This record gives sequence, C-alpha cells and structure tokens, in this order.
Amino acid sequence: MKKILLLLVLLFLISPVVSHAAEQGEDNEVVLFMFYGQGCPHCGKMELFLNRLEGKYPTLKVERYEIYSNQENRELFENISNAYDTKVVGVPAVFIDNNVVFGFSNSLGDSIENEVKKCVNEVCCSPRDKLEDFKCTGGIIEKLTIPAVISAAAVDAINPCAFAVLIILLTTILAAKSRKKALFAGLAFSLSIYIAYFLMGIGLFSAIQAAGLSHVFYAIVAVLAIFVGLLNLKDYLWYGKWFIMEVPRSWRPKMKALIKGVTSVPGAFLMGFVVSLFLLPCTSGPYIVILGLLVNTATRNHAFMLLLLYNFIFIIPMIGITLLIYFGIATTEKAEQWRASKLKILHLIAGIIILLLGIGMLIALWLGAV
Repeated sequence: MKKILLLLVLLFLISPVVSHAAEQGEDNEVVLFMFYGQGCPHCGKMELFLNRLEGKYPTLKVERYEIYSNQENRELFENISNAYDTKVVGVPAVFIDNNVVFGFSNSLGDSIENEVKKCVNEVCCSPRDKLEDFKCTGGIIEKLTIPAVISAAAVDAINPCAFAVLIILLTTILAAKSRKKALFAGLAFSLSIYIAYFLMGIGLFSAIQAAGLSHVFYAIVAVLAIFVGLLNLKDYLWYGKWFIMEVPRSWRPKMKALIKGVTSVPGAFLMGFVVSLFLLPCTSGPYIVILGLLVNTATRNHAFMLLLLYNFIFIIPMIGITLLIYFGIATTEKAEQWRASKLKILHLIAGIIILLLGIGMLIALWLGAV
C-alpha cells in the first residue's frame, strides 16, 4: 500500500507538467515572412490583407522584407527559398510553417489565413528555423528534445544491468591484486560501451531516415515509451513477478562466465562490445524512444551530436564507480550491495521519467506538432 501511495503522489506531482504541455497548443505565436517589392501592385494587396490578419490574430507576427532596393533582403529571400526547396518566382512571397505562397488572390489569401488559424492552435515553425537548418516539426516537441535526451540518458545511466556488469568485471580484475589494471579496465570497458551504443544509434537513426518511416516510428516509440514506463513501475511495485526489465535471468550465467574470463585491459575493451548485446533488453527502451524523437526533430548532424551527449551521460556512472573503487572510496562488495538495495527505486525513477516522456510525445502528436 505504501508503494502504491508513493506512486500516486509522484504521478500527481508530474501531472501539471503534462497539462502545461497540452496547453501549449493554444494561442501560439505565429511567424510569417513576406517578401515584397516597392511599387508592386500585388504586393500592395498582400500588405493590406496581412494588415487585416494581424488585427484579427494578435499572436501573428509578420516580418516584412523589401527586395527591390535591399541587397541583404534579396539574399535572405534566396536563402529562405533554398531552405524551403523552392524556386524564386517573384513577389509577393509568403513563407509560413512549411508552406510557400507566391502572388496574391482571394483564394491564396484564404489559404494563408487557414495556415495562420492552424498555427495559432497547433504550434508551427518559424521560417527562420528552416533557414538555420533545424528540422521544422513544431515548438512543443523541439523544446522537449534536449531535456528528453538528458532525462532518458540519465535513466539509462542508472540502469542496474550496466552497474552489475561493471562490478563483476572490476571484481575479476581486482582478484589479480592490481588496482591500476582495474582502473584502466573499467575505463576501457566504459569507452567500449560508449562506442558500441553510439554506432548502434547511428545505424538505427540512418535506417529509419532511409526507410521514410519517421512519423510512423515516432508514434510507435511514443506508445513504447509508455509501455516501458509502466513495466518499470511494475518492477517497483511487484519486483520479480512475471518478468523483470533487466537482463533475462537465463542469460546471466553465460554473461558472467564471459566477463570472469577477462583479465586484461584489451580484454575489458572487447568485452564491452560483447556485453552491449546482453544489455540491449534492459537498456534499449529509452534509447529507441530518443531515436524516434530525434528522427522527427533533428537534422542528421544535430542528431549525431545529441547521441554523443546521450552516450556520454550513459557511461558517467560506470566511470564514477571505476574511480571510486580505484581510489579506495568504495569496494566492489559495497557497490553491489548498494545496487541491490536500490533496484526498486531505480525502476521507479526510470518508469516515471519514461512514462512522462511517452505521454509528452503523444500529446505533441495529437496537437499536430509532429
């Protein structure tokens, strides 16, 4: 009963965050770029039309750029057109969210107003986002990306599976009475895990992009995040019942046998690649969720930078445990005791964060921000 009450309190505390995210779809600022030429008759009609729209929609922000007499604005016009993958065909030209309108007529005016209405309620991207090579998917989900990457990486970092593997490795190395070798073995193992997971991330990210399944994959991983979060909460409430979100018990003897055969630093490095495969069942959930988020919110280079950050956060506790044992601040026995005593709490933290992330992703999908 105490566990259930604690869980309800924590969910109550995070509910305002989710509600706030849902409210972000109302009365959003809408940014529209208009390029015009002084003396152009259609530009004058567009100007009058946009003036009326600004009065009708207070959150509409129109940025106007005259190109006949301003070289800088002409260059901006060309750059924006390239970013939207469209040819410059004259003025007036209007850029809003992912849409471009050249010329002016009543029907085109209706089209622009419909885009403004949509963006007031659903969160759209500024044309400047396109120009700066950001993937234009909407403010809610873009603002979620970096905090989500850090949060999911932190969840992965405190994963009891990775702790257990490192502790077994260091225990084996320390049996040779070489604390220095244990230090380098722990660091080599951590580096190996970092490289292996980063390469896996790049491979999956590239595969999803090439297949063109980003939107579908995003929806799938949003549901997966909620499912993984609930399973971790199950492990907090009823640990060991049915199954656990850790390395399958049937795999553990083989994994321990492999790790205990390592007696050198190069062996520890190679073992990191092998063990990464064993860890996938209990560490892949947050990683796949983040990959689904990045495919929809980041350009390729930006996504790779965030994957570097994610995996660095992921290995920080491994490096920390290695250093604590090397300097004699902790022992492998104490580290294992701490890990075993905190298993349920670690599952609770992981469950709440991943569940909240999944809910936020579904809200963004529902609001049309993805």
